[in-house]
Amino acid sequence: MDGNAADHRHQSPPPLLPPPHAPWEMASLPIPDELLREIFLHLPTPADLVRASAACVSFRRVVADRSFLRRFRKLHAPPLLGFLSSLSPHSGFEFHPAVPPHPSASAASAVALAADFSFSFVPAPATSDCWVLRDIRDGRFLLVSAGRGFLGGEMVVCDPLHRRYILVPPIPDDLAAMVANPGLSETFLVPRGDGHDDEAAAEEETSFRVMGMVYCEANIISFVFSSSTRQWRAAASRSWIDLLDGLLWSLEERLFCWRWRQYVYGCFYWIPDWEYEMKILVLDTRSMEFSFADPPSEAKHASSNDITMIEAGEGKPGMLIRGYEYGPFDHIYTIWRNNGGSSSQWQKEKIISPSLGCEYMGNGSMGKYLVLNHLGNSSLEPGLYMLDIKTLQLERVCASIVHGFAYSNYPPSLSSPTISSGIEEEVLEQGYA
Repeated sequence: MDGNAADHRHQSPPPLLPPPHAPWEMASLPIPDELLREIFLHLPTPADLVRASAACVSFRRVVADRSFLRRFRKLHAPPLLGFLSSLSPHSGFEFHPAVPPHPSASAASAVALAADFSFSFVPAPATSDCWVLRDIRDGRFLLVSAGRGFLGGEMVVCDPLHRRYILVPPIPDDLAAMVANPGLSETFLVPRGDGHDDEAAAEEETSFRVMGMVYCEANIISFVFSSSTRQWRAAASRSWIDLLDGLLWSLEERLFCWRWRQYVYGCFYWIPDWEYEMKILVLDTRSMEFSFADPPSEAKHASSNDITMIEAGEGKPGMLIRGYEYGPFDHIYTIWRNNGGSSSQWQKEKIISPSLGCEYMGNGSMGKYLVLNHLGNSSLEPGLYMLDIKTLQLERVCASIVHGFAYSNYPPSLSSPTISSGIEEEVLEQGYA
């Protein structure tokens, strides 16, 4: 009894330990803001950052910092939120948001409520009764007055999420005088560059460029408006003789065959409607130079509606050619990759068979994704889909069939205005006011 009692006296009671995830234990080890910023920068998607910011006040404070958001947006591309379409210039615009289970569905729903896609905040054009949508890029929309060409029309660049706009002044007379015997013309937004420091990144987020391009009898000429300088300047220009290198193309063919503009890896591509001696018109936005590229031999027998430029990986452009093997809605897609620039450098990578689905109608591309409208069948609902050409995974984006412009942006809580405030009046004085 005494021995047992002695042994009992020498035994220490077990320590009282808190539960492994007690609240006070977390509070005793605060995470420095610097470490939180690095953790949040490595979150895979903007949606993950939105969820993290909702966890607590300290997380929300870090995420709301403007400098942090600029760093995050520089590392993470804005997600696809949906498509904007218009049946006619007078019918208005309709936003088709991404729907569940698409990962951007929640952000798309929030943007649909917050943004003004009717553009009621933009003044009506003076030379027309309505605006026509010409381009969407980097969260900005380019509207032009209906029925007017580049040289005589009005233009406005706007941000419907933050309800800001800038009226672009008309091209000056001295620049307009450079255009002789014009044919078709078009306007579009040029992708922004890459700010290397915090100040440059902040300016880059609100700066933009508009390009106007005119097909003339003797040459093709372009002009660029910069929101930084608030001026137009002459940009790329090449004569048809230099570009076509002796090919015997008529004036009508030169002026009317390149109609479908596509963008891949810093270059715009125009696929011709004319199959004979087919050449692809290329504009490099980094050097601002025009050139012609030879397509693979298979493309020379395809319609321009069946050719889509796409990102093939490693900075190399790719071309996807649609064929009709089993009928008008049963397609085979052949993917080519260009490794050098000449026609001899095109290599056939893969063929996508109709087993992926039937009744597809092409709608262009976004990066490495082919945009497809599906009419619906027993296994797939109708709507707009994205096909990853690398993994061949098919993902439904919109609940309806859409022909329009893709709109990518960040959720409202992570976005910032893409147009500077306080410039509207100054630009108006230069042009339309």
